[in-house]
Amino acid sequence: MHSGEEIAVSICCLAYNQIDYIRDALEGFVRQKTSFAFEVLIHDDASTDGTDRVIREYAERYPELIRPVFQKENQYSRGLTNVSGTFNFPRARGRYIAMCEGDDYWTDVNKLQVQAEFLDANPDCSLVFHGARVEVQGKALTERRMRPYRGDRRIAPEEIICKTSGYATASLMFRTDMVRNLPDFYVRAPIADIPLQLMAAARGWAYYMDKEMCVYRLGGSGSWTQSMKDGDYEEKQDRYFRQMKEMYRGYDLWTRGQFREQVEDAVRRLYFLTKVNTRKYDVVLSAKYRKYYRELNLRTRFFIRFEAAAPRLYGLAFRMFHRGRE
Repeated sequence: MHSGEEIAVSICCLAYNQIDYIRDALEGFVRQKTSFAFEVLIHDDASTDGTDRVIREYAERYPELIRPVFQKENQYSRGLTNVSGTFNFPRARGRYIAMCEGDDYWTDVNKLQVQAEFLDANPDCSLVFHGARVEVQGKALTERRMRPYRGDRRIAPEEIICKTSGYATASLMFRTDMVRNLPDFYVRAPIADIPLQLMAAARGWAYYMDKEMCVYRLGGSGSWTQSMKDGDYEEKQDRYFRQMKEMYRGYDLWTRGQFREQVEDAVRRLYFLTKVNTRKYDVVLSAKYRKYYRELNLRTRFFIRFEAAAPRLYGLAFRMFHRGRE
C-alpha cells in the first residue's frame, strides 16, 4: 500500500444501509493498482443493517488504507446534505479526490492510476471522468450504460454546466484544493455531484475517458434515488427542482453571470425532466420543451408516447412485462 509515501489520491465514500453492496465498493478500492499511495475516507451515516460491521472488517484488514467515520445519529435525516464536505473532504490528504458512493463500485483496477496520471499531465484540467455500466435494482426501465459522449474527448466548461446526460459519481476525480472552501450553493444543494461538476467548470475544462470503469447501481437500498420514491414522489420532485433551481442561481451569482445562458438552459432541462419523472405528459409533449424531449433516447420517447396515448394498455403491458421477469 506504499506505506509512508505521500498520499496522492483520497477516495471519498458515503455509506448508509448498503449491506448488500458495500463489500463490492470496498473491494473495488483495495484492488486498485497504483504507483502511488492512496487512502479511503468512508463515512457511515449510522447504518442499522450491518453495513458498519463490513466497513470495520475492512478497516481492520487495511488499517493504513481505510479511515472510517461512524455516526451514532443519521446526519442526513437531521438535514445535513453536505455530508462529504463536512466529514470527508476536510480529512483528505491527497492532491486528488475520487468519488464513489457505497452502493456503486469500480471495475477497473487501473482506474485511479490512469485518472491521476491524466491530471498530473494536464494542470489546466479540473475534472476527469469516465463511462459506467448501470445495474438496475427493482423494476426500473432505463439505459444499461452511462456514456455521455462517444470517444475520449475534452469537455468545455459550458458543456459541463449544460449537458444532456449525467456523469456517474463513481467516475469523478478532481483536485482536492477545489473543495477546501466550499461555496454556499454547494453546501445548501440537495445533492453533491452536480455542484461539484459546476465548481469544476468554473476552474477549467474536463476530460472524458470513454471506458466503463465503474458500475452505477440504480434504485438500490440506501440510495438517494430510492429514498426519493418513498412517500409523496411528486412533491419530492417539486421540492428537488426548487432546491436545485436555487443552487443554480447561487452558482450564477458565484460565477458573476459568466455562464448565465448555460445555467438557465440547465434549469429548464431539469424542470422538464422532473415532469418526465412525474408523468406530466401535457408539459413533456408541449412545443415549449421540444428541445429537451428530443434529447431523450428513443426508448424513453416511445414509452412516453405509448402511456400518453393509451394509459390503460400501457399499465397492462407494464405489469405483464414485470410479471414475466419475476
